[in-house]
Amino acid sequence: MAHLLVVESWVGSMSRLLPRAIREGGHEFTFLTRDLHHYLRSAPEGTAHPLLGARNVLTSDTNDVDTLLPEIERLHGALGFDGVVTSCDYYLPTVARIAARLGLPGPTPESVENACRKDATRRVLGEAGVPGPRFAVCADRAEAEEAARRLGFPLVVKPVDLCAGMFVRRVDDERELADACRAIADFPVNARGQVRAPVLLLEELLDGPEVSVETVSFDGTTHVVGVTDKSVGGAPAFIETGHMFPAALAPGDTEAAQDTAVQAIKALGLDSVVAHTEIKLTPAGPRLVEVNPRPAGNRITELIRHVAGLDLAAACVDVALGRAPDLRRSDTGLRSAAVGFLVPDAAGTLEAIDGSDQVRGVQGVLEVQLAEPGRAVKAAGSNNEYLGHVMAGDAEGLGARARVESLLSGLRPRVSAR
Repeated sequence: MAHLLVVESWVGSMSRLLPRAIREGGHEFTFLTRDLHHYLRSAPEGTAHPLLGARNVLTSDTNDVDTLLPEIERLHGALGFDGVVTSCDYYLPTVARIAARLGLPGPTPESVENACRKDATRRVLGEAGVPGPRFAVCADRAEAEEAARRLGFPLVVKPVDLCAGMFVRRVDDERELADACRAIADFPVNARGQVRAPVLLLEELLDGPEVSVETVSFDGTTHVVGVTDKSVGGAPAFIETGHMFPAALAPGDTEAAQDTAVQAIKALGLDSVVAHTEIKLTPAGPRLVEVNPRPAGNRITELIRHVAGLDLAAACVDVALGRAPDLRRSDTGLRSAAVGFLVPDAAGTLEAIDGSDQVRGVQGVLEVQLAEPGRAVKAAGSNNEYLGHVMAGDAEGLGARARVESLLSGLRPRVSAR
């Protein structure tokens, strides 16, 4: 039985999938957090969050890495950790530094830091010749305005150290650019209390469908699990509205996306990691959007499990323990699986989601998760404001996305003004 250290987590699906994978692998874990109440609040009333069922639940300032490292070294001497993991992007660099400090398996701190900082990713991949958008890294709004004149509109403005599409915006003129820069500057601390870098990233707007490539890297080799397609809405934001695995692509596009992802992971020096690499399939070929050195969110890992029988949460545990992951596929009876998200377009209080009973009873539905009445709702500006999701499979072919979109069209949120 191995003993893992879990440092913080998202409170969404991966926060449940990771503990499950640890236990199903016959292991145990210690959970370390700076704010226990963050996880207590996220569990439904009368239940306990799976992370709090750890062998040990410890509190420490996980944002103060210099103090944290020697503290964990002392804990390691007493408890004996065999690996260290997190599902939260904001703590991936910390986990890499802990693994290096304790001599445990894991990607190098430098590779993770470069993958988690969008500006560093652009620099490293640009130097390696991995195709991406034209871009500029700007210290402030004045530099951004100057860079925009050089790059030309339309552009995409991004913070360099946030996730879930937060504050990522399309801008078509100087006024929209100024508004986007101001919004980012007005969010100086992320949701976990970490002070953000004030740097802005400007990129040319890439045309074409977006996909993600799911991979597992171990012992110097990157294994491609497959390609997931993505639908995006909410302009001028970029909100993920759904996914299907596998992506319905021409074989050449699938191969080109996979090759680009493998090149990017190699250029960043990532190993012992499950990665989720986002790519735009432009008329000029694949262009790298970003590399996430952790399993995909938004239920993509579950789409893969339903179709291919692969558990990427389990693979994440395996590589963190220095063990070869089991990437064998099995016949699940499904040829595709898709998830669609219910995205709110108005603010207020959720009264009900009409049509939910009809959706739950449809054959082929794998999951239905919808917000309860009484929830405060705001118009979505990122992937953080969903009102729920529907997942369905197709045993015949690549029809899962069409099924999900049909089911979603029957759901009608009723939101009253506050």
